[in-house]
Amino acid sequence: MNRLILKGARIVDPSQEIDSIGDILIEDGQIVKVAKEIMETAETIDLQGKILMPGLIDTHSHFREPGFEHKEDLESGSLAALRGGYTSVFVMANTDPIIDNPAGVRYIKDRAREIDLVRIFPVAALSKGMAGKELTEFGALKKEGVVALSDDGVPVENPQFLRLALMYSEYFDLPVILHEEDKRFSGKGVMHEGELSMRLGLRGIPAVAEETMVLRDLLLQKNYGGIVHFAHISSRGSLRAIAEAKKAGQRVSCEVTPHHLLLTEEVVKELNYSTDTKMNPPLRTREDMEALGEGLINGEIDFVATDHAPHHPDEKDVEYDFAPFGIIGLETAIPLIWDRFVKPERMTVSRFVEVFSMRPANLFNLDGLGTLKENTVADITVIDPDRFKVVNPDAFASKARNTPFRGFGLTGWPVMTIVGGKIKWQDM
Repeated sequence: MNRLILKGARIVDPSQEIDSIGDILIEDGQIVKVAKEIMETAETIDLQGKILMPGLIDTHSHFREPGFEHKEDLESGSLAALRGGYTSVFVMANTDPIIDNPAGVRYIKDRAREIDLVRIFPVAALSKGMAGKELTEFGALKKEGVVALSDDGVPVENPQFLRLALMYSEYFDLPVILHEEDKRFSGKGVMHEGELSMRLGLRGIPAVAEETMVLRDLLLQKNYGGIVHFAHISSRGSLRAIAEAKKAGQRVSCEVTPHHLLLTEEVVKELNYSTDTKMNPPLRTREDMEALGEGLINGEIDFVATDHAPHHPDEKDVEYDFAPFGIIGLETAIPLIWDRFVKPERMTVSRFVEVFSMRPANLFNLDGLGTLKENTVADITVIDPDRFKVVNPDAFASKARNTPFRGFGLTGWPVMTIVGGKIKWQDM
């Protein structure tokens, strides 16, 4: 029997309303006891001064395998996740080939078992080939173990198609994750549309490109049901609409990324057109950023997701117009939110755990995750609230380096990641 005692940490678990100093006993991959003090014979790790919480879950990452392993692969992405404090990661379907059938899902799951680092949950495509014309096989994909369906990166342009998808979502109780963008508005835009984009000579993507799609799809969900999750919202208009729908009882939820919480369009100018500031949806105004922050604190936004989007350095080392959208986020999300929200007491530690662990687990029905209840799987993240480091992407586990947070000095870094009772990574 493998036994491990994690001793003297501040244990925070909102699923049980726990926030106190204590010990946790792990046996054979399970949490078997949570108590103020455990006096038993076992390997013991002293975690005084550290914060121990249920394993963190990222619901939006791109690990690029199969097909784009020069950007990232399932192993490098998993290592990046561990170093970022994540025990579970949802991987998106826009690979080559696209994950739009049970065989593709099995490939991801088999590789995840072979790598044996973090829990990898496949998100399969909503439409075959992500072409928005023919639905994938909801029932077969759910049976194979997908947690949601999404054509992430590609908006669902045809409302009649989405209407049918939502009806199937309702029947199979399977969430649909939506990337909201009206291409007729966004066109060839590369940053937020406004006075700054005009001054910089860059084509803009207006907030209305996102907001009109959010409003349309809220109306469709209201009339036809289904489970809708809005990916990476970026504007206060989108947030207002989603919050009102939630108050009205609609089965909808949303996520926000650290970069949309902490950066504005101004960083494009400040970093001298660095393509590490190019993402979709784009960074928007200070008013948008502040509204999203308040929405995360007050619960209108359900949780934080990274939208980890690695690219090879050569792909980003081009003119702004020609660079791909996206930045990496797994190895910086935790200290960014801790340093800018928890440390200045804008957000409680309990709310932090809720938006990184409990809420994603509950929303996507990940049984036994997002909690430290006894007799559940021992997925655990340990954070040192006083650990200070400067973001250095050259030292990342990810193959990619495309982050606008290079050089940020942050406090509150993960120091241990435990998956299934095994210490998969530590930096104590």
